[in-house]
Amino acid sequence: MLSYVIVKCFFIFLCYNIFGMPKKTVLKLPKIDLGPDMIGQRIARLRKIKGLTQIQLAKKMGLIQSLISDYETGRLRLYDEMVARFAIALEVSADDILGINGSNEKKHVFSLKIIKRMLKLEQLPYSKQKPILNTIDALLKSVEE
Repeated sequence: MLSYVIVKCFFIFLCYNIFGMPKKTVLKLPKIDLGPDMIGQRIARLRKIKGLTQIQLAKKMGLIQSLISDYETGRLRLYDEMVARFAIALEVSADDILGINGSNEKKHVFSLKIIKRMLKLEQLPYSKQKPILNTIDALLKSVEE
């Protein structure tokens, strides 16, 4: 029995070393500036901009919420198909998820949550809009100071 375990361990060791172990590159590749965010942080930011919860995004992708959480926190690493699935579900390019933007300028994207609230506000009569807008202005002014 012990010899079987030793042979099995040796076989696994050989397989990993010959076929499966990723090798560290010896190439001196130039650094790529992908910005300060990790991929998971970018996914979380894009999800929030779209006004989606992790549960909603998971449903849209056919996954469970805990996987979305694991990708966003970096516990799981993305592979090519998942980058494509996130890009489709979030309606962004894979470049946005990977942090490969043609320019270093950040595109201004409006939050879906704010847009929904503004649309509701716009449907109110002007007499009800005015006090709400005055309150928003006062809050913004106090934060700027």
